Amino acid sequence: MSTALRRLLDRSGPITFTAVAGLAGFAAYFAMYAFRKPFSAATFSHVPGWDFALDYKIALVLAQVAGYALSKLIGIKVISELDPTRRAFTFIGLILAAWVALILFAVVPAPWNVVTLFLNGLPLGMIWGLVFGYIEGRRTSEVLGAIVCASFIVSSGAVKTVGKLLMDHWHVSPFWMPAAAGALFLPLALISIWVLSELPPPSAADEAARVRRAPMDRAARSAFIADYGLGIALLVATYILATALRDFRDNFAAELWSNLGYGNGAAIFTASEVPVAIMALAVLGLIIVVRDNAKALLVIHAVIVAGLSLLGGSTLAFQLGLIGPIAWMILSGAGLYMAYTPFNAMLFDRLIAVSGRIGTAGFLIYLADASGYAGSCALLIWRNFGLPSMRWVQVYIASAYVTCIVGNVLVIGAALYFYSRSRRVVRA
Repeated sequence: MSTALRRLLDRSGPITFTAVAGLAGFAAYFAMYAFRKPFSAATFSHVPGWDFALDYKIALVLAQVAGYALSKLIGIKVISELDPTRRAFTFIGLILAAWVALILFAVVPAPWNVVTLFLNGLPLGMIWGLVFGYIEGRRTSEVLGAIVCASFIVSSGAVKTVGKLLMDHWHVSPFWMPAAAGALFLPLALISIWVLSELPPPSAADEAARVRRAPMDRAARSAFIADYGLGIALLVATYILATALRDFRDNFAAELWSNLGYGNGAAIFTASEVPVAIMALAVLGLIIVVRDNAKALLVIHAVIVAGLSLLGGSTLAFQLGLIGPIAWMILSGAGLYMAYTPFNAMLFDRLIAVSGRIGTAGFLIYLADASGYAGSCALLIWRNFGLPSMRWVQVYIASAYVTCIVGNVLVIGAALYFYSRSRRVVRA
């Protein structure tokens, strides 16, 4: 059966291939979120056995993010060097390991079960690199990347909706709810990774347009950083800010919506994220029309600047009373994801193509991710110890302004750097 699917995809046109590959990638990463985010739908107040200054839910988030960040650090080497034929097997093993950790979360009492969230995040950090490895380096990578990136916008709200429904209507305890949600999505994870594993590799035309993709050893990674280090450093600094705010908005959506007066409905998690995905990814998908890789790289920088500006501008409009809380959460979310999403797909895919080096965008994605989650941990610690009396929504507003202003300065600097590099290449 798998051979028949491969033959069908080999003979299919670009529209059919893009639809199948995009939906399979979307489903695979959507399913991963069911093993990562449902726990954040619970508030975990007054947990027996927890008597520390650090809020219990913040401790859970920090533990999971720490495991996730360590996974990203390990992934710099593992994802960039992994044999493509081992992606599917690795994906399944990591998903099952994360699920076992969620079962342990329900079985082990507090405070010791905090460690199980670290064990849950540890395998999940490498899932994105495995999924993106199937779609990078193709002429339609922007469209594929936009479709797959939609998964981590929509899925986070969707799996939190599932988690809240499990607690409110099926009376699953907050501690068993994450494992139950994962079980519901396990078949989707297995089917989608099977479809991805049957995708044909990039064609000769893809390689001519986007450079051949292959594993990168340590020497190749070091050489790439030596050539583009300053621009990459500016982009990574921007990504640290965007990741910290995105994770804060994601992990504490229940608290933010409660502060805004919408704490009782499960559907608000999904209803608010669907328009965010449509707005953010419609813009990003249009980058495919820019054929020249150097121009596309600069266009992506412009999209990030526009996203950061929308984040800050919508926050100011909300504070001035020009828009309501739902419109603000949608617009600020759309701006945040316009800035955040390119780092996970098209930005580094185009940078590899501009460089002309044989390699993989997964290396750069994981270099940024490993740094980004350090920012996420820093924001949470600041919230717990530096601003214990400040409401969640006030922390989000302050962080949105910092991300907008500092992020724009960094991205404009990176754009000027890469523009200067491209001009020198043309003159040469």
